[in-house]
Formats: sequence, structure tokens, C-alpha cells
Amino acid sequence: MTGYENNGRLPRFPEPLWRGTAELTQFPKLTEDIQTDAVVVGGGMTGITSAYLLAKEGLKVTLLEAGVILNGTTGHTTAKATAQHSLIYDELIGNFGEEKARLYYQANHDALQFMKDLIKDGKIDCDCSEEDAYIYTNASDKMQSLIDEFKAYEQLGIVGEYVSTIPIPVEAKAAIIMKKQMRFHPLKYLKHLVNEFTKLGGKIYEHTTVVDIEEGDSPVITTRDNHKVSCSQMIIASHIPFYDLKGFYFSRMYPSRSYAMAVKTEKEFPGGMYINAESPSRSLRSADLNGEKVIIFGGDSHDTGKEENTHQYYEELEKFADKTFGVREIPYRWSAQDPITLDKIPFVGHYSSSTSNIYVATGYRKWGMTNSTNAALLLTDLIVGRDNPYKDVFTPQRFHAYPDVKKFLSINAGVAKDLVKGKLEQPSTQPENLGLDEGAAVTVDGKRAGAYRDHDGKLHIVDTTCTHMGCELNWNNGERTWDCPCHGSRFSHKGEVLEGPAELPLKKLSEE
Repeated sequence: MTGYENNGRLPRFPEPLWRGTAELTQFPKLTEDIQTDAVVVGGGMTGITSAYLLAKEGLKVTLLEAGVILNGTTGHTTAKATAQHSLIYDELIGNFGEEKARLYYQANHDALQFMKDLIKDGKIDCDCSEEDAYIYTNASDKMQSLIDEFKAYEQLGIVGEYVSTIPIPVEAKAAIIMKKQMRFHPLKYLKHLVNEFTKLGGKIYEHTTVVDIEEGDSPVITTRDNHKVSCSQMIIASHIPFYDLKGFYFSRMYPSRSYAMAVKTEKEFPGGMYINAESPSRSLRSADLNGEKVIIFGGDSHDTGKEENTHQYYEELEKFADKTFGVREIPYRWSAQDPITLDKIPFVGHYSSSTSNIYVATGYRKWGMTNSTNAALLLTDLIVGRDNPYKDVFTPQRFHAYPDVKKFLSINAGVAKDLVKGKLEQPSTQPENLGLDEGAAVTVDGKRAGAYRDHDGKLHIVDTTCTHMGCELNWNNGERTWDCPCHGSRFSHKGEVLEGPAELPLKKLSEE
């Protein structure tokens, strides 16, 4: 860690607990043309689990990661492995019927059981603990929703309980419990899968960005360094699909950011995993840090690129932590971004109706631990030719079955509005007026640009036009990034791509 902001308790720079407490193997960059049975693009939980499962099936598997593995959303999760995905089951029953709602639950329940069995059989040391999961509310207007959700539990046969009190010191009128869920250290768990995958002959290449795909019976992938990878099967598990000529996934999902911090507290945590039903969202679970318990506080979701002062969300979480458990120290803080499909069910399956050997997995709606595991199990079955009872629930080709077409129209109308608004803006700030660790949209030679002055006084100026579809980026002061309000692409203050769907970096205007 590199000090604290404003002499307070928040770490100056964001870093997730998981990345700070797991030693991960580094892998080389791809430097030649290769041929393999299956390619997995993306080194998060979906990609690594899929690669591991396919290698166990006897396939020659290669995993390609644009940065380093486990540094995306998987490395920034709160790591609740649960089929309790906030208030979802009553809504699924209403939109899709009882059978599909039950299959959604069963898919995530099976994924959780797969993880539990793998941890037990493999003796994986990943700070695993079986916990009950709670949804609670203190809002009168959420009480009926909570009751309806519990009725959905009973209808679907989910083992749960409706209670009027909860063990943590927050005000709550009622809560529903899903029994025997799990918390764990995701990177320690996945480190084991990485080791097993490489023992099976699997290959991992980091710092290898895929920029194009040639479809066909034997798809050919082209990397940014112009190396070719030919294969028979391919999985796109890159969070937001980088290859989107047919699926238009960027227009069928919307990105949302949320925040978390690991806190050493005055009061002990009683166990369990918690999330409230109202806004602002508040999530709690415990974790292990060098033999000491910390509490992970999370919440405060918002659409990516729509908020400049994101640091306020960390401050609000800190206040909540202090009020409930008392803050002694905050060793880690971080944020994560998740794409959300319009009907709240992930897209897992064939990338498009015309591609039989290219697959995609995305849209986990902040519940990626079981959803990503389910995706890996489902995609493995599709690739090796096994039937899977959940394939129709998650198929990406269900576009015309959305229960809320108005949401699709609203989101894409908002994209058009943001695009026009950004082009008309003429910032009054000049680069030379920025202080240390300050960033803003500025005017350079009469045009909009983005500037950030780092802690050493160095000024970084970039073109703020997103390289995906041309929207103007906004400054994110909590993460020191440039974020796109249209489709959620994110760039470092130097212009490097941090989140897609953008593939190309920002143009540097100057660095002095």
C-alpha cells in the first residue's frame, strides 16, 4: 500500500484484498503462431474454470489474457458464492415462469456444490467457510417484495427461512435466509485450478490481446502482435465480448460499478453473508487477513461513467462501517464493474446463431461466483457434446424474449444522449490549473481532452474520445480512470484499456 488519502483511513490507491493476499504465477506473452483444440479468451473465473474442465476432458487448451490473469472482476469481487442473487426469484417466476426460475436456481445451486466438492476433494486452502446468506430490509416499501421473494423460495423448493431479526447491528424489519452458501478467497481457489490446468498440459499466455477472429470450421484468432492461433472451439470469457460483430452484446447489457473495502473493526462479526434490498446497497461478509478477521463492506452501485466523484462512495461505506462495527483500519479498498443483461439472466452459450464453435459467457449481474462456474460447466458440456438441462435458460439467442423491451430502448436512447452531450461540452478547465492527483476534462487547442497530474507532478493528457464508438469519457476520481458513460469502457490515466468493449488505447496528446 502507498499511504492514505488526506491523512485519513482510506488507502490512497485502490487495491483488492484478494490481489494483495495471493501469490500468483506469471505467464509469458504469446510470441508465435500456434494450433490448439480449444482457445479460451479471458483469464477470470469463467475462463480459468472452463480451461480446467476442457483440459480434464482431454482437449489441448490455450488460455489468452490481455493483461494478467485474475485481475479483472474476479480479482475485485466480494466473493460470495451463493444462489441468493438479491431479489430475483419472484421476478423470474413472473417473467419466465416457474420452470425456468427453478432451472436458474438449480444451475447456480449445482455450481455452488461443484465448488464445494472441488475444494473438499482437492484440499484447496482458500479460506472457505459455509455461511447462511441473508437479504434484509429496513424499508417499509420493500417488505412486500421480501415476502414475495420468500414465497418464491417456497414455490421453487429453496431451503430458506423468513426472520424478523438478523445477527449484525443494522436496523432491519425482516430478512430471508438461504441456507448453507459459501464465502471463500477466489484467487486462492483459482490458483489451484491454474496449477491443475497447467499440469494437464494447458497453456496460458498473458499480455496477449486478441483483436480479431476469422470464423469457420477452424477459427483463427489474431493477436495485437499479429500472431495467429488456430483452434476447433473457442470461448469468449473476456467480461464484455471483445468480438461483437454479430451479437451486439454491448447494446443488450448495461455496465454498473460498485465499491468494496476490507475493514479491521472494533466489533466482532457474527458470521453470515448479508445484502439489503433497498438503495443504497450494503453488502457484508467476513474474510481472513493474515490470521485476523476483517469485514468486507460493499455496495453503492451506479451506471459506469455517469459519476465523476466516485470517491464519495468509499466515504459512505466507511461511515456505514464505522456506525455498525467501528473502524480500526482499512487495509484495502477496490471497485468492480459488472455487465447486466436486460432480463437479469446471463448470456451463456453459442456466440450467435451462425457460429457453432464459438461461445460466450457474460452478464453475471454482480453474482459471478456461481454464475461463472455454471457458465464453465455449461460451455464444457456444449463443446464435448453432452446435454445440459440449463442451456435454454441462458442462451444468448433469447433476445426477442426480453420481458422489458422498454429497458432496451431507454438504455440505448441514453447512450445517444450521452454521445451528443459529450460532443457539445467545452470544458473551462485548463491542464496547467490541475493540482497533484487531480484529473478533469480540459480544453487543449480549442478541443476537449482529458488531463491528470500524478503525485510526482507529471501531467498526462489524452484524447477523451472512446475508441469503441466515439462517446466522450468522464473522469473517475476514485479510481483515477477515464470511464465511458455509453458502454462502460474504462481507460487508465495514460490511456490504456482497462475494461472493454473498447480494444484500442486512447491517443496520447502529451505527457510532460
